[in-house]
Amino acid sequence: MRAQRSNRGVSRGFCGVVELALEWLASYPPPMTQITCPCRKSADKPLSYAECCEPYVTGQAKAPSAEALMRARYSAFAMGKIDYLIDTVAPEERSDIERGSLEAWSRESEWHGLDIVETVEGRPGNKTGIVEFVAHFTRAGDEREAHHERSTFRYDDKDACWYFVDGARPKGRTIVKGAQIGRNDPCSCGSGKKYKKCCGAAA
Repeated sequence: MRAQRSNRGVSRGFCGVVELALEWLASYPPPMTQITCPCRKSADKPLSYAECCEPYVTGQAKAPSAEALMRARYSAFAMGKIDYLIDTVAPEERSDIERGSLEAWSRESEWHGLDIVETVEGRPGNKTGIVEFVAHFTRAGDEREAHHERSTFRYDDKDACWYFVDGARPKGRTIVKGAQIGRNDPCSCGSGKKYKKCCGAAA
């Protein structure tokens, strides 16, 4: 009888541990693959990170189009994947990149979603592409901002991939909210360059 009581006590104790473990798992954040992709937060039909940008950001696959690369770069910015941001800039445009600025911008910002306004070419078989977009974010607790840009991309036959080349704010259609960017501040397009050497060059 003593042995049976002891076994029942152990059994009840084990069940208690299992219950606690299940409660802990239920409250734990979902795996990265199950979260909504940062670039799709404002979409009518959000996609998971696994269904959208994860294969590109993690290097499992190469973005098949300029728009796919634009989305992956936004998601990488939101998730602090700085290496991907740098690696997807055209090699000839990397000399002015300031990694520290990219890291600070990524870390200090909250990312709310990406709207694709227009895509010109940038598909398989094209050599260049343009993606016009509006990126929504809040930086360092300031009011919400919307960065409007037309980005240029090129396809590299040797590397068999798309690269981000540069970006500029569309004239007459610029959307800017919140604090204005200084000429020596990192450009909010995510190029890693100073504003005066990027989107501000044509301003």
